[in-house]
Amino acid sequence: MKIRLYNKIAEVGTKRFPVAYEVSDSVADPDGILVRSARLHDLDLSPSLKAIARAGAGVNNIPVESCTEKGIVVFNTPGANANGVKEIVICALMLASRKIMQGADWVNTLQSDVAAEVEKEKSRFAGTEIMGKTLGVIGLGAVGGMVANTAVHLGMNVIGYDPYLSVDAAWVLSHHVKHAASYEEIYRDSDYITLHVPATPQTAEMICGETIAMMKDGVRIINFSRADLVNTEDLKEALASGKVSSYVTDFPTDEIVRTEGVVAIPHLGASTEEAEDNCAVMAVDEMTDFLENGNIRNSVNFPTVSMQRSGNTRICVLNENIPDVISGITSVLSSEGANIENMTNKSRNAVAYTMVDISGDITDGTVSEIEAIKGVIRVRVIH
Repeated sequence: MKIRLYNKIAEVGTKRFPVAYEVSDSVADPDGILVRSARLHDLDLSPSLKAIARAGAGVNNIPVESCTEKGIVVFNTPGANANGVKEIVICALMLASRKIMQGADWVNTLQSDVAAEVEKEKSRFAGTEIMGKTLGVIGLGAVGGMVANTAVHLGMNVIGYDPYLSVDAAWVLSHHVKHAASYEEIYRDSDYITLHVPATPQTAEMICGETIAMMKDGVRIINFSRADLVNTEDLKEALASGKVSSYVTDFPTDEIVRTEGVVAIPHLGASTEEAEDNCAVMAVDEMTDFLENGNIRNSVNFPTVSMQRSGNTRICVLNENIPDVISGITSVLSSEGANIENMTNKSRNAVAYTMVDISGDITDGTVSEIEAIKGVIRVRVIH
């Protein structure tokens, strides 16, 4: 197998590939791609490409729709960098409350008599404490849940809203976190609001003039998800009027930098040694398991499917989620005299994935017959 690296990926991860794999930033016609932040939308997707793994959670730098159409599985690494992001969000709570950055920048302008100047002017940078304040957490996944739990331990009243809250995520939430009934409840009742949702058409500019108007006067907003979640012009207007006291973001843009009340951090949320190592290890393990065994874990475009190996040959079929595909596969195999040892199928919205283990081998002709079944996107055979 050939693996192309589009960013520097931690060696603790890339060393986990089998020795026979060719792994570099220059291989042609790769079987797999590992990426962090490099934009792949203009990439010519090679027919050999079977999978892309993002060492991180967001996949807006990957052409997911095109990959789905071509039967390329896209993986991410949810939770691998969660602690690193959680820690910097807690830091952001302090930066939003206590004019630390502004004060430090001012101190660096002093030329002499520093101690006296500091005592005279420090009141300019007075802030507020977070204990007893209400934090609204929008999105209670890996990062949002950890932020909510930590804020509880810091003495904050925490309310959270996530319309897609999973059972697993709910289990790890502190019982002190109140589950809000709507976004509107978060906007209305929070002194601080932190965003932990993906950038989608539904979440684009969710923080805008209309929603800001619902918020408390002097609210503090923290955005470590994506810049697209916030309408910049509406936010700047709210900062100028005092409706929003401060805005801390990990996504600086031309429009937001140098704005009074904004602390813009250069996308450092997951920039810790530990997070980069964790993401690399998870991405490589997902990629290897798929290439070697056909198993899919943490894909953003195909269902989660895994099965213990049995038989001599595994047939992996990525297909549209339409009737008669499974019966078509079994019919072809039956007509060729193949004995099915094990089989599994899962669907996800418009697509599905089927794995079939058979005893014996499979001919190229049989593979072509399966490929010809209506709705089949791609077929892989693993021996």
